[in-house]
Order: sequence, then structure tokens, then C-alpha cells
Amino acid sequence: MKVLVLGGRGMLGKDLVPFLSAKHQVFVRDIDDFNITDLERVQNEIETLSPQVVINAAAYTDVDGCESNPGMAFSVNAEGARNVALGCAANKARMIHLSTDYVFDGSSLSPYREEDPPNPLNVYGLSKLQGEHYIQKIIQNHLIIRTQWLFGRHGKNFVDTILKLAERQEEIRIVNDQKGSPTFTIDLSWAIGGLLEKEATGILHVTNAGACTWYEFARQILQERNPAKRKVQLTPISSTELSRPAKRPANSVLDCHRFENLMGQKMRPWKESLKEYLAGKEDGK
Repeated sequence: MKVLVLGGRGMLGKDLVPFLSAKHQVFVRDIDDFNITDLERVQNEIETLSPQVVINAAAYTDVDGCESNPGMAFSVNAEGARNVALGCAANKARMIHLSTDYVFDGSSLSPYREEDPPNPLNVYGLSKLQGEHYIQKIIQNHLIIRTQWLFGRHGKNFVDTILKLAERQEEIRIVNDQKGSPTFTIDLSWAIGGLLEKEATGILHVTNAGACTWYEFARQILQERNPAKRKVQLTPISSTELSRPAKRPANSVLDCHRFENLMGQKMRPWKESLKEYLAGKEDGK
């Protein structure tokens, strides 16, 4: 199968491309090749390559940056997704699109299901939700994958940030009132590959199993590996104490039962994935 991966040199793309290449002919495009905000370039590229599937992993993911630059956020996350959908529809290609837990407001006391009504708290979530709406209106053969809290070997992530802070600080203050599911890009790549094979459509929630707060995530990271072998004090704080430009949902854990029923298995627990990730760093991978 011919598969075009947009955003293929990002943190997820760099794990996804080699995974898919084992079975498929994969084309990689990223911002250095063309911008998905350019409709003509998007349509021409899809027409020229004639892929059966286009995976859109391109996005403006700086959540606080989106607050100060909403025009850019909507241009990439909404209009960009629309452009890809139009290109896929015109060339009869299937579209797989990566979205986010931030389409929800976090007020639910239970994990969010696919059919729960979105209500974003920030510009990033609003722009991603608009992208979902465009896709649903434009192309029938689509799959929207909502995921969250990604970490991987090929990009900036929370795990590496905590390890670096632990090397030079005696105290690290971490938010303890936002809950989600850390998700390893290796595992998400496996999930995307499986869903591609099964020709899944609609909206699916896909994360590693289990949930935690950012504080609990940081604590687990340092329990597994403290690079400086120093005593580091982790201090839980509230979101209001951090005072960031964009509001974050308090509980954005996603219910993945629909994905699990389709695949016949759960994603592995995030703690297992974290161990693999940290072991890879020790091996220099």
C-alpha cells in the first residue's frame, strides 16, 4: 500500500515511518517540503504520489504559543487539516488524522468517550476541533485518532525535561491537578499501523493504558532513572500556581475501549513504555 505521512519528520513521524515501511511503500513530507496551509501544494502532492492513505501528523502543537498566535494555530490545525481532507477526497485517498484530548474541557469525572461533547478550553483545542469538523464534512473515508501526552526518542518531551531538570535542580515543582495518559510514540505507531490494516473509520481514542497526573509522571520518571544520582525534591503544585497562558483540562483521560475492542487488545501500561524509553536512552538510542 502507498502511504503518505505528513509531519513525517516529527517526534511521532520518525517512529511511525519506519514501522509502516516494513509493510508499505511510505512517502515522507514535512514543513521543509511544503506547508499544509498551502492548498495547491497539498493537492498537487497527493495527486502526484497517488497514495491510498494519507496520515496527517502535521500540527502546530505549542499549546501556549497557540494562545498568542491563534491565526497560526487555526491556519495549521484547522485549515491545514481541511486542505489535506480536500486533497484526499479529490484523489480518493483514505485520511488518518491525529487529534488531541484537548478538545475536551476536563470537567468529566470519568474518561472521555468518543461521543462525549467536546468543549475546548484553549486555542489549541479549538483549532484541532475545527480541523476534526472539516474532515468529517469533507471526506467520508477518514479516521480521527485522539491521543495525548506523547513522549518519544525524536523530539522534545516531558520525560527528557524532567531528567534535565534533575541534573541541575534540587527541587522541581510539578502540576498535580491535571490528569492524563502518557503515550509512547512507538506504541502509538503500532496502533496506527493496526488501525490502517483494519481500515478503521470515525473517531477513536488511543493512548497507553493507565493514567496519572504530571506530578505522578515525574515521580515515576525519577524512580526509574535519576541521571545525576541526586536527591531531588518533587513538589506538587496547582495549575494556578504555574500560571501558563493556556488553560489545561483537569481530567482529559481518554476512554480507549472502542480501540481495544477493534484491535482485540489494550495498549500496554504507560509505566512499561516509560521503562523501555529510559532503557533506550541508557543504550544511547
